[in-house]
Amino acid sequence: MSTHHSNHTLLGEIRDLMSRDHYSVSTERTYCDWIKQYVRFHGMQNRESLFCEAENKVEKFLTYLATERNVAASTQNQAFNALVFLYKRVLGSPLENVRATRSRKTTRIPVFMTRDEVKPVIQLLDGIPELVVKLLYGSGLRITEAVRLRVQDIDFGFKQVTVRDGKGMKDRVTPFPDNLSALFRNHLEKVEMIHEKDLAKGYGTVYLPYALVRKYPNAEREWNWQFVFPGRGLSKDPRSEVIRRHHVDPSVINKAIKKVVRQTNITKKVSAHTFRHSFATHLLQRGTDIRTIQSLLGHKDLETTMIYTHVLKQGGEGVVSPLDDL
Repeated sequence: MSTHHSNHTLLGEIRDLMSRDHYSVSTERTYCDWIKQYVRFHGMQNRESLFCEAENKVEKFLTYLATERNVAASTQNQAFNALVFLYKRVLGSPLENVRATRSRKTTRIPVFMTRDEVKPVIQLLDGIPELVVKLLYGSGLRITEAVRLRVQDIDFGFKQVTVRDGKGMKDRVTPFPDNLSALFRNHLEKVEMIHEKDLAKGYGTVYLPYALVRKYPNAEREWNWQFVFPGRGLSKDPRSEVIRRHHVDPSVINKAIKKVVRQTNITKKVSAHTFRHSFATHLLQRGTDIRTIQSLLGHKDLETTMIYTHVLKQGGEGVVSPLDDL
């Protein structure tokens, strides 16, 4: 955009809409970054230029990402989603028939651990990282879903976890391991004490999506809306600038995992997501139906879940090595 002001106004509109639509701060930053790159790529000077041959401009930008920058298919999709949001939600002019050169999709076999590998890693963890990892492996959550859990999302009676607004904006229910009940009840007692201290000091509000704040004006102070895994200190909310306690950062969990994996004999590249992969793999090995696993993981397409069936094939592609016949 020609002036800093018009660019700033457009990005401000995008941020407001994304906040109202429950997008996370990280997705908001990513989308704004792609939109800025798109505007710069075409040297657009004002809002009107966004409408002129929009499909053609989007195609050229996406093709450039695939052919010149060699980005992965998932990265190109992310850029495309940002532009779809810009045209549909912000400009009110949805894109039609975008035909760009697509990045080549690479099939990556997920890294998973055996039960014998999961056990020592979990045993070496403590504190919040231990509880989070036990949920990743025990309930198949994504790391972002785990750290964003609210107190009311854990149902001790029905032994289930409700994952709200996960990837794809769909809620789902997944099992809560029975042997975590006592551990989590104890943890939540400590969290409630922290919350009460924050309230006494004049803080204690928690981030809530825009629509919920309007619907339940007092909810941000209520215990059941608080994060299960709060951060260590208070910080300024990047959207509202309110001082509050956010959830623990996923990087804290990944650092703790890396640290303990180094103390074991595991040579695989283990991250928080490895425990979710292991959850799916071990359920499959136990004979759980693939569609049930799809539902528990929150996959939109069965094809995504099918990648886990590789583990049921003994050896590469189910082939027994001739050396084993000697």
